[in-house]
Amino acid sequence: MWFRRDLRLADHPALLAAVDAANGRSREGGGRAGPGNGAGGDVVPLFVVDPALWEPAGPTRRAWLVRSLRSLDAALGGDVLVVRHGSPEDVVPEVARAAGASSVHVTADAGPYGRRRDDRVAAALSDGEARFVRTGTPYAVGPGSVVNGSGEPYKVFTPFSRAWLRTGWPAPAAPAPSATLWRGTSGRRRVDGEPLPPEPDLDGLRLPDVGEEAAHRRWHAFLDSGVAGYAERRDRPDVDGTSAMSAHLKYGEIHPRTMLADLARLPSSARAGSDALRSELCWREFYADVLWHRPETARAYLRPELARMRYADPARSTTARERLEAWQRGRTGYPFVDAGMRQLRAVGWVHNRVRMVVASFLVKDLHVEWQHGARWFMRWLRDGDLASNQHGWQWVAGSGTDAAPYFRVFNPVSQGEKFDPDGGYVRTYVPELAHLPGRTAHTPWDAPDGYAHDYPRRIVDHAAERVEALARYAEIRNG
Repeated sequence: MWFRRDLRLADHPALLAAVDAANGRSREGGGRAGPGNGAGGDVVPLFVVDPALWEPAGPTRRAWLVRSLRSLDAALGGDVLVVRHGSPEDVVPEVARAAGASSVHVTADAGPYGRRRDDRVAAALSDGEARFVRTGTPYAVGPGSVVNGSGEPYKVFTPFSRAWLRTGWPAPAAPAPSATLWRGTSGRRRVDGEPLPPEPDLDGLRLPDVGEEAAHRRWHAFLDSGVAGYAERRDRPDVDGTSAMSAHLKYGEIHPRTMLADLARLPSSARAGSDALRSELCWREFYADVLWHRPETARAYLRPELARMRYADPARSTTARERLEAWQRGRTGYPFVDAGMRQLRAVGWVHNRVRMVVASFLVKDLHVEWQHGARWFMRWLRDGDLASNQHGWQWVAGSGTDAAPYFRVFNPVSQGEKFDPDGGYVRTYVPELAHLPGRTAHTPWDAPDGYAHDYPRRIVDHAAERVEALARYAEIRNG
């Protein structure tokens, strides 16, 4: 069993397929199955530290991954997970040969790199005796499965979401049998691994508890006390109003199908909150579907005409570079923006409403291309998911799936006053403004002592830059 973005034991069709194969059974598809007795062959649980994924990952995701792998190994019984470093197309066949494996089992990968990598591994295994078996998906509905009446993919969210709900998804799969024999425990040949990479220095960045058990603990706490008010509170970064499950989903410590099944069982009193959270899960699946059909949009524009926009290039302009750095450090002079960028560096996560505001500020106030912001987010986010991150940025930049693309320019002051009305979020992450009471934290320029503690002046004028952004859009529309 080659683990990737599925670091759990529960609701894991690929793992069940591996157990069945070890016990001489076959499993079709990815649905529910009985627990079995676990007697018979053993399963080698493998994780490959792939340089193509490890090296570009920032310290936050590296630290989360290492901790999640430790948690998975403990759940397997300790000193069980085989960790190897190297290219999967070399490592996986080597481990399969060492184990005498008849099959290699994976959860099907939907990402551009993962699909190419898996094809290479399957080809490498075809020269030996082990079959490469893809079972299940990291999503409730596999990307590429939801199409319109003409067989074409959906290009905007709302019709996709309706079709996604009509399509439905399987019930959660049974847990892995507790009697499963992992490598070495059956007296058969033992497959040796290598140490996990050391955790990087996070320089004060704080992560929550990691792993499958932590994911379920957080999820059930949210179901007990958060979901009923989710629809009203989810846009408020100053309160604990979101599920905070995005990183657990990114690493597959919990399956979205498990969450959807739990939401379906909630009483009618929680209907508004469960519907809103189901919609957010659907957004995650929509962006994965867009990337499935348009893999080039991980780097390139979904709407290519937006690439002709006049942007400020930090590689060529000192002013653009300084402004980009001010945005990265949370020193733009706009408190709601700066709080978001400092939250990113403090906890490796940013509230979704704030993500939209800080992205809009970079692209439409500073006129810097979305790829610069997307790369910075992927470096520091603990939930840095390629499809959600890149297409979330493209949505804000006007080059993505938004039906009314470019005219939405978020006002960083009014957004702060609306969604952080008492200024608590700003004061949490911008201590230079902690002395300003209530909503005045959003407008230090109006307070006599607003700049008493070295908070920076505004680097641009939002009203003027909004006009400039729309003028630049008009240029390409009329050109």
